Amino acid sequence: MKHGRSLQELAVEIERQAKTKEDFIADTRKIQMDSFKDDSGTVSSSIVFAGNSFDVNSIAHSQIAEKLKIPYKYYERMRTETPHLLDSNVNTWLNVNPSRRMVRTLDGTARAFLSEKYRRIDNYEIAQEVLPIIADMDGATVESCEITDSKMYLKVVNPKVQTEVVKGDIVQSGLVISNSEVGMGSVSVMPLIYRLVCSNGMIAADHGVRKFHVGRANEVDDDYKVYASDTIVADERAFMMKLRDVIKATTEIANFEKIVGMMKEATHAKIVSADVPEVVKLASRDYGILESESEGVLNHLIRNEDLSLYGLVNAVTRQAQDVESYDRSTSLEIIAFDMLGTIKRNHGETQG
Repeated sequence: MKHGRSLQELAVEIERQAKTKEDFIADTRKIQMDSFKDDSGTVSSSIVFAGNSFDVNSIAHSQIAEKLKIPYKYYERMRTETPHLLDSNVNTWLNVNPSRRMVRTLDGTARAFLSEKYRRIDNYEIAQEVLPIIADMDGATVESCEITDSKMYLKVVNPKVQTEVVKGDIVQSGLVISNSEVGMGSVSVMPLIYRLVCSNGMIAADHGVRKFHVGRANEVDDDYKVYASDTIVADERAFMMKLRDVIKATTEIANFEKIVGMMKEATHAKIVSADVPEVVKLASRDYGILESESEGVLNHLIRNEDLSLYGLVNAVTRQAQDVESYDRSTSLEIIAFDMLGTIKRNHGETQG
């Protein structure tokens, strides 16, 4: 499992962001994009409205492109090669198809371009609710946590709930709590299986619970800043109260035993030595594993000398530790469980 910040570092950053971030809602006809290429060829883009100017990050760029139905590859080509053409396209379509959009900002940067009905369920509130719950879970610890441009993650392990997949290969029960403030995912609570042999983590996404950021239209003041009405505050309070039950359900022993049962079955599905490169290649293609990542998976599989579907899944979770991005590392941990759930029935085909 990839390590990010310490829990204390995470708490400090969440609190800092909570005090710094601002949200606005504006008519798109009042928004303008302004891009600039410096002498080194570096392009920077800003969006300007209501007397404010904010740099635009990659997430907000992708959401602007999606909203305006500009193919992202073309959008990026304009941004990097002819930024004046990007400005012309974006500003034209912001006016032709007007709507009200929420612009989420942090540290002078527009980090999201969302619907005015986007429901703000923010990291500070999630952390305030779940950290005391984790503290009350006997023996549970936060094994890994991080906050990225797109998400916050808390990966919790409970050493008191454990078993062996095969002799000497101990796995422990856990859960992952994640949230995105910028429209890159729902609030989610998912089971986590933590393997002690090499500190790998596997996330059972389809066994989890999600809450999407959709709700009533947000209200704004005269400066376009978003504030929470009493009704929205009450809705958030009710949602937070449900988190305890969701976490309890996610960590039920039955869920853990079911997933471990799948892992045990996978140990019996052997891969013929000569077929290993092709099996890894096909699995990588089917599950969206990048070519560079696939090479790492193959190396870990061979090095660990476990030529089974269980070994393949573990090679993916081990590769998750090697990638630079915490977001991508978590995605690989989810992919590993997807493979565990579906590759067994395809094993006969790959053998043939």
